Amino acid sequence: MIKKILKITVLVLILAVFVWTIYFLYSKSEQQPVVYQTISPFDTTIVKKTVATGSVIPRKEVNMKSQVSGIIEKLFVTAGQEIKQGDVMAKIKIIPNMVNLANAENRVNQAQISYDNAKQEFDRNETLFKQNVISKADFLPYELKLKSSKEEMDAADNNMQLIKEGVTKSAGTATNTLIRSTITGMVLDVPIKEGSSVIESNTFNEGTTIASVANMGEMIFEGKVDESEVGKIKEGMDLVLTIGAIDKESFLATLEYISPKGITENGAIQFLIRAALSKTKGTMLRAGYSANADIILAKKEKTFAIPELVLKFEKEKTYVEVETSKDKYEKRFITTGLSDGINIEVLEGLKKTDKIKVPQMDKAIGAE
Repeated sequence: MIKKILKITVLVLILAVFVWTIYFLYSKSEQQPVVYQTISPFDTTIVKKTVATGSVIPRKEVNMKSQVSGIIEKLFVTAGQEIKQGDVMAKIKIIPNMVNLANAENRVNQAQISYDNAKQEFDRNETLFKQNVISKADFLPYELKLKSSKEEMDAADNNMQLIKEGVTKSAGTATNTLIRSTITGMVLDVPIKEGSSVIESNTFNEGTTIASVANMGEMIFEGKVDESEVGKIKEGMDLVLTIGAIDKESFLATLEYISPKGITENGAIQFLIRAALSKTKGTMLRAGYSANADIILAKKEKTFAIPELVLKFEKEKTYVEVETSKDKYEKRFITTGLSDGINIEVLEGLKKTDKIKVPQMDKAIGAE
């Protein structure tokens, strides 16, 4: 009897476990009803823009070069210093070429000999002319020879002086050994030090840069845009610059140049653009700051809009699903306008009181 009761109990337990398993699997497989979030149209500002990357640089930056070769004897400027046009930046000590110097000294000696000889002939014939022994026509060639010899001697002397010191006696204060600024502005960089050798700027060599000077009061943005965007922009458009080194501040600029020729960079065609920055107050812009420029292609303020994520498409038409009653939606075709990639303008088909179904994949986005 006990064995029989035990068997019945085991069978009941097995049956109960089986029934519970069936119920559990059924309840797990039963699909939960989908509850969609909704969103209503709203007023917002839509700005369509493209982005160009580049840097902020001075419009006018000049590298000061040496006109003579030698050694920097004295530097009068440092980076960051404000200077005016004509200010002396450096003095160069000329180290003469020994061959050229020897030739110059030899020329001076020969000129001196010619002058001394011409002077003796002039003095002798001048006495004869005063005694009426020779005519004025016979005397004039000796006077001309003396003057020519004097000019040759002065030229030889000046040439030697120029080779030795970089300045002639007749030049006065004018000299190539003093490097002067050609513009008014700020010294950006002084790449050399006192005692450094410099090479003159000539046809075959650009020469050693003594310093870089720029007008920091007139800055421009120089960047590049992709070929897919260059057709959408034109001169005169507004730009909003964001500079990485300056937080929470943007700068206005006006597009003034678009290169007619593109260049290949990393397999893509890029076009150079330049924009003039508006004057800034209280903010120091340094040359070379990296910046991103938002080029405003179109802008609409306080326009009727919805998020782009709720849009659906049927052939060439655009529609949204509008709630008609709880958890019931109807298809409604709409006409759209300007888009910034997040929100899109609605021209026709919706009212502010409409509730639009948000796709399940974007459930994290709440209604506004």
